[in-house]
Amino acid sequence: MADQDSDPETLDLFAEPADYCPPPPKATAQTHTLLSGRTLTIHLVGHNPLWGHHLWNAGRLISTYLESHPTLIISKTVLELGAGAGLPSLVSTEIGARFVVVTDYPDPDLVQNLWANVEEYYGGKGEGEERRIVAEGYCWGNDAVPLLAHLPSSTSKTPGFEVLILADLLFNHSEHGKLVATIEATLQKTEEAKALVFFTPYRPWLYEKDMAFFDLARQRGFVVEKVLEEKMEKVMFESDPGDEELRRTVFGFVVRWKL
Repeated sequence: MADQDSDPETLDLFAEPADYCPPPPKATAQTHTLLSGRTLTIHLVGHNPLWGHHLWNAGRLISTYLESHPTLIISKTVLELGAGAGLPSLVSTEIGARFVVVTDYPDPDLVQNLWANVEEYYGGKGEGEERRIVAEGYCWGNDAVPLLAHLPSSTSKTPGFEVLILADLLFNHSEHGKLVATIEATLQKTEEAKALVFFTPYRPWLYEKDMAFFDLARQRGFVVEKVLEEKMEKVMFESDPGDEELRRTVFGFVVRWKL
């Protein structure tokens, strides 16, 4: 994979390409209805250079996927990277995860908003509900020890989380190496552990660069399996250029250790 300096189409983590999408509205909250019928209110930050002001399609669809496959989550330890508003983490908690760590870049607004959504979630559950989720700021590729420290003390002798969630992160091409390094550092090294990587090619002309993430994962000793391809009812950004069919398609992959 070309490095950031030699690849003019690679996104800087903090930069908003002029051709990516129009300035987003200052949404304050959105709702997501679970298969159970319960509605979650998801608070969003205001306009944010880290894209935390959207509830992304892959986040919605991976949440529904988890509800449809609850054995992936029940009694498991879960880590979400680049969580934005944290919907999949809240859904994992609802399904019955043993413990969830929901993370995004350590921007105060983002982390505070994650905690606000955690509090909103438990506020709807009533008093006495055991808290099984914490929010943390985390930069991909950094020391993962603070994340692993949240694992319950009685967790398997094999360190790491049993499930990782990565929803709509692959457009950051320059960060693929750091994302894979974080998977290496945090995914429990067992046959059952898995990272769920769901994404939409919002810039269809860069689809191959999105998919290069999985080539890198294979090079680092992981097995990659496609588990889902589903079209959303409509695209997120209607005025964006490129193939509309691709822009409303969510692709889902499972990444596992090759043991």
